[in-house]
Amino acid sequence: MTDITRRPLQIRPATPAGDPGSGPGNDGNDPSLPELMSFAELLFFAYRDFISDPDIILAYIGYGRAHHRVLHFVNRKPGLRVADLLEILKITKQSLARVLKQLIDDGYIRQQAGSSDRRQRLLYPTEKGLQLAARLAKPQLDRISRAIAATDEEEKNVIRRFLSHMISENERLYVADLIARKPDQDR
Repeated sequence: MTDITRRPLQIRPATPAGDPGSGPGNDGNDPSLPELMSFAELLFFAYRDFISDPDIILAYIGYGRAHHRVLHFVNRKPGLRVADLLEILKITKQSLARVLKQLIDDGYIRQQAGSSDRRQRLLYPTEKGLQLAARLAKPQLDRISRAIAATDEEEKNVIRRFLSHMISENERLYVADLIARKPDQDR
């Protein structure tokens, strides 16, 4: 007979601060709660609309957001190691394997062994992958461009700082470095 005892779900906190459910706005008496909630809702709606156009394109070809994320980073960082992609996406090998297999089998990504370490698996977009990545990025970049056009330089800097501070503190330098690196610096 199979053991069906369930283990409790292990959730690691988003920050070293501990309980992700603790902090400002959770006691119901915090005067900043309405403002914090309005920011949370603005982020929700902005993200909803930011991903809406790519979601339509992806659904048409039978893909989802996981496919988009993988293709995005492989396109932005050709030659990206599978191990680095796992670190960027914070997903398990098993989760990546299914999505990556589909993208490879469908001709959007190619995989090759590293030249100095044959155990490394390096990922590259194919021409078909480059085209899909561009199709997915265009409506998102158009949306960002329209929003940025309504801001001045100081406001752009505030937006950058805000988004940076939304990233877990222990990940900020890694993410900033990843964004700043050119593709040939990734290996």
